Amino acid sequence: MHKRVRMSVAAAGLVGALALTGCGSNSDDASKDKPSATSTEAGQEGGGSQGSLDGAWSGVTDGKAVALSVSGKTAAVVADGHVCTGEVADHGKPMLTLKCADGNTDRTMGSIESNDGTKLVVSWEAGAKDTLTKTDAGKLPKGLPTGLPTGIPTP
Repeated sequence: MHKRVRMSVAAAGLVGALALTGCGSNSDDASKDKPSATSTEAGQEGGGSQGSLDGAWSGVTDGKAVALSVSGKTAAVVADGHVCTGEVADHGKPMLTLKCADGNTDRTMGSIESNDGTKLVVSWEAGAKDTLTKTDAGKLPKGLPTGLPTGIPTP
């Protein structure tokens, strides 16, 4: 239980940090003011999608926190203890093409099924299907535990 609370808070913190920093993009100042064609196209193509992918997304799949951050062509996901980064690519429809730091392959190729700007559904090639809700930058997602577990000795 304690590990799940820490992982949920860590995932939420990572999504917030990634959203605020633009996933560590190395783009120059001149390109910051230009809208990303990939994020705009990705939000309007395939699966009846209407909203932009850019931003922080979070949800729970199989009882475990999932966090996704997209900034332009850069994407990062934290799920089930794995951190995966990569890009939004156009393979005839928007896809997330990621590589996990620990070699995990559960969420390396994801297809955007739907995106209405507030709810995003991603189907992963390995079988997982995440339904995520857009989160406000700097705010933790709803539904996280609010209190600390009892009976934990303090240092």
